[in-house]
Amino acid sequence: MSPLLSEFGKVAVLMGGASAEREVSLMSGSGVLKALLSKGVDAHAFDPAERPLDDLKREGFARCFIALHGRFGEDGTVQGALELLGIPYTGSGVMASAISMDKVMTKRIWRFEGLATPAWALVSSAAQTQAAFATLGAPMIVKPAREGSSIGFTKVMSADQCDAAYALAAQHDVDVLCEQFIAGDEVTCPVLGAASAPQALPVIRIVAPDGNYDYQNKYFTDVTQYIVPAGLPTGEEEAIAELVRRAYSVLGCRGWARADVMIDAATRTPYLLEINTSPGMTGHSLVPMSAKAAGISYEDLCVQLLQSASLDARHAP
Repeated sequence: MSPLLSEFGKVAVLMGGASAEREVSLMSGSGVLKALLSKGVDAHAFDPAERPLDDLKREGFARCFIALHGRFGEDGTVQGALELLGIPYTGSGVMASAISMDKVMTKRIWRFEGLATPAWALVSSAAQTQAAFATLGAPMIVKPAREGSSIGFTKVMSADQCDAAYALAAQHDVDVLCEQFIAGDEVTCPVLGAASAPQALPVIRIVAPDGNYDYQNKYFTDVTQYIVPAGLPTGEEEAIAELVRRAYSVLGCRGWARADVMIDAATRTPYLLEINTSPGMTGHSLVPMSAKAAGISYEDLCVQLLQSASLDARHAP
């Protein structure tokens, strides 16, 4: 084992969890675990839905690779627990994780910082969803404020769809986001590193059937096309990379993340949709795909991310 890998000590790959994205998390975590083991890391699967987190301390884990998605894994809660336990972890800290998980808070900060994001309304009833539709127009996106993987997502084309769209999103969150739809190219861009010096990986252009990049087409079909290099007009990929680096930095992210962007077909203006601070690492996932295009293997990416594991606090309690 190399000196670097031996310094990692006993590593827990946190996967599964209690969120609506449990199934995807188990796929991500299994891939990460296999990759770390192949590199000689003393890595072990750990499912917080089945075991108390303080087992990590009792069993001598030295750091954690967070492969959890959604609530209780990506939203600052597990990060806060690991801060208290004094166990360094991959990805963003407590505040950046909590803000990034909340699409509305994220958009408020981006808007304040002058970064383009589609118009939106935060609603808490079907009637407010109808009112948002009257303002934002068709199509309108309706989704939970704090979920991922397109769970609870509806593209509303007419006013009579608003009630059902709100009801679906409200199954997953008391806060529901209504968002202006931007017609055009859909792209995503991963970021690695500290907030002060983020590194953007290659932009990926996503071409889904009928523009429907939903849960099924993300993880369980092979019909969605992922184009990298993205093949965008001259200068656009660099502009998107810079936009995403700024989006990452102003939220205080670290370690890694992936931001989703829509490019307006008419104006070619890029609009930030959301940022994922614990992105997928499945066979269909986009961060490893982008890393591969940059010459970084899946296994080396996992080791690099594990190496970046850290704590918000300088000294453990």
